[in-house]
Amino acid sequence: MFRVCISSGSRALAQRPPAATATAPLHTSAVCHSVAKVRKANSLRARKANIAHTGARVAEAEAHRPSVILGTRPGDEAKWDRCDLARVLVDETALRSSTDMVPARLPIGTVALPPQFAYGVDAPERQLLFEALPNAATGMARSGVAHKAVQDGKSEDWAAVAAQEKVELLKANLLAKALDLRNANAAGIAFENRRRIIREFSTPENPFNPGLTEVQVALLTYRIRNLWTHLTTFKRDVGNRRALRQLVHQRAKLLKYLKGVSLARYDTILERLALEPDSVEGELVI
Repeated sequence: MFRVCISSGSRALAQRPPAATATAPLHTSAVCHSVAKVRKANSLRARKANIAHTGARVAEAEAHRPSVILGTRPGDEAKWDRCDLARVLVDETALRSSTDMVPARLPIGTVALPPQFAYGVDAPERQLLFEALPNAATGMARSGVAHKAVQDGKSEDWAAVAAQEKVELLKANLLAKALDLRNANAAGIAFENRRRIIREFSTPENPFNPGLTEVQVALLTYRIRNLWTHLTTFKRDVGNRRALRQLVHQRAKLLKYLKGVSLARYDTILERLALEPDSVEGELVI
């Protein structure tokens, strides 16, 4: 009987679960959750820093990106004033600032000529209008007086010749005032600017070649700048914004074609028009 009790007690002790001791493993779920939380916070902080850094780089690039309309970088607008296109255009402010004429000594007398002529009057036309034609008129008057004197058998009446010279001098002064560029309206000044651009950007072999690619690009740049000045003044003119975009993309197409034909001509025309390569290449967002 005693043996049976002892064996039953031994089995009961063997089946009893062991008591928790100090050497038992700890529960680590709270520690793992805390570590994951720290890692997530660090990752979020690094992501925000990367986004801020990328935004700063994009903003800096945009601040130094050239204008797709004007072609110059911010703060470098003086490059336009030094280029060939700006040099040949009519400065309307300086043109309207004075009404003085330039006296010129001609065979018929002193004629007050304007500082700038309109309607495409260059040196050959000035020589024809103010020298050749008046001289021809006075020469015809002298011949008429001499012929009449021979027919009548009288002395030559040089008073008629002097009167004709005065008339020709008066006509030359009136014509000079009529041909003054300061009398032209906006269309007249635009015509003079286009004429100057074609002459400036044509080749020596063909001094007036409006179909040359460089001439077409220069004319488009002139139109783009005029339209941009208009839109900055009249901000509600929405209709002309589409025209501005069309002109900008048309210029970019011509420059892309010119770059494929001759890289040297492409670089030269960009320099002469004060255009940065980044303003005419790639995607143009206006």
